[in-house]
Amino acid sequence: MQIIFILWVSILFIGCAPKSYTINESKLIIIKTPKFKYADLGYVRKNKNEVKIDLFIAGNLIQSFEIDTLICANEGCMRKSSFNEEFLNSSYHYDILKNIFLASPIFESKNLEKTSTGFEQNIKTKDYDITYKIENDEVYFKDKQNKILIKIKKIKG
Repeated sequence: MQIIFILWVSILFIGCAPKSYTINESKLIIIKTPKFKYADLGYVRKNKNEVKIDLFIAGNLIQSFEIDTLICANEGCMRKSSFNEEFLNSSYHYDILKNIFLASPIFESKNLEKTSTGFEQNIKTKDYDITYKIENDEVYFKDKQNKILIKIKKIKG
């Protein structure tokens, strides 16, 4: 019985260990959805598979999002599909937000066209009309049908 308890405690502490991010950048972040609007400086930390976003207004932290196997915010964690359903669009691929903040292709690279400075995807179905561009590490995601806009720009300095 003690072995099971020790194993459980070890797993608990490993799961709660601070994450190590390889990239830490200040960004101008614009997020407009029917339920959430934000436009100000933010801090994006990422590694190959995880992202943490800190959103600030006038220098004060107002919201943090950690995207890994779940999406965790100040209020708690939820499945990615539940997050999409509540804040974005239920028909989106579950990893769409993580892919946007990692500047990776969305929807398994559907309609991907490489450009000299990145890539572009235009994806239209009955559920969404998406334009997604990565140019010089700047991100532009717009879903005209669902009125969703996400822009992530480098801060020049």
